[in-house]
Amino acid sequence: MEDKQTDHIEKAAGAGVCKKTSIGGQALIEGLMMLGPDKQSIAVRSSDGEIVLTVKDRPPFTKRFNIPFLRGIVRLVMQLKTGVGAIGYSADVAMKEEENDEEDKKVSRFDRFAERHPRLVTGVTLAISLGLSIAIFILLPSALTDLLRKVTGFGIGEQTGAMSVALSFIEGFVRIAIFISYLWLTSLSKDIKRVWMYHGSEHKTIATYEAGLPLTVENVRRMSRFHPRCGTSFLFLVMLISILAFAVVGRYTLWINILLRLALLPLVTGISYEIIKLAGTYDNVLTRVLSMPGLALQRLTTAEPEDDMLEVAIVAMNAVIPENPDSDRW
Repeated sequence: MEDKQTDHIEKAAGAGVCKKTSIGGQALIEGLMMLGPDKQSIAVRSSDGEIVLTVKDRPPFTKRFNIPFLRGIVRLVMQLKTGVGAIGYSADVAMKEEENDEEDKKVSRFDRFAERHPRLVTGVTLAISLGLSIAIFILLPSALTDLLRKVTGFGIGEQTGAMSVALSFIEGFVRIAIFISYLWLTSLSKDIKRVWMYHGSEHKTIATYEAGLPLTVENVRRMSRFHPRCGTSFLFLVMLISILAFAVVGRYTLWINILLRLALLPLVTGISYEIIKLAGTYDNVLTRVLSMPGLALQRLTTAEPEDDMLEVAIVAMNAVIPENPDSDRW
């Protein structure tokens, strides 16, 4: 299988083929997950230096939800679910050490429970992750803005109108400030910095494939670590679109505001996905402007990778390249 994929890449390079691919990925602990049209791969550098690769078929229903404005939220939830499990797996592979005595072989009750009920544990973890994300990036900015309104008296009693719109923009700027601060603080961690380096290797590898070049360390190393179809760009677009959406519905009491934001989140996500898809499909002045904020933020969420990280990314990428070169077109 790997020989066929390599042959396909070399033929594409020889023919000067360039395309935008739907293949995407996620940085893990000492590794990467890649999602192709048919396959999902996880490549992790184990503690002994070997690259551990797992490949499986993607669920067939992932292709069915390709309806504009609906596919965005569906794909976001599916990738979050897949990503949570992949992070746990990569941690197990990367941090696994040889057990030399019986004491080391003891397994906690939680580990035994997780082995017996992996879907339940993944579901709970996903729910907690989504809940925290919504609380920090959606609900907290709204609550802080309402607190500002009460303290200053600005816009009190007005549900719609200029002051309400101004408060929605203030809420949006607070949300963006929290998001950027979060990215900056996490980038200070050495462990997270390595994850950002793997994120950079993902972008470089996908860019090499899109350029129709053979996936070698030398070719991948020369590519940019910034990519317009990155998850960071998508999340930033969600925040920008939310400013306009929340301004339209106006401001009410704290709990009504929160319920409205939760109700609008799928629509905001769907619109943001269509914009990121547009920006990734076409290359013109408008799409470059749309991509600029997300590309700027990738300076915080990506870093230049080491060659051994590029090797991991290449292994993960090769495993999901389809035999039909048209099946992964963006």
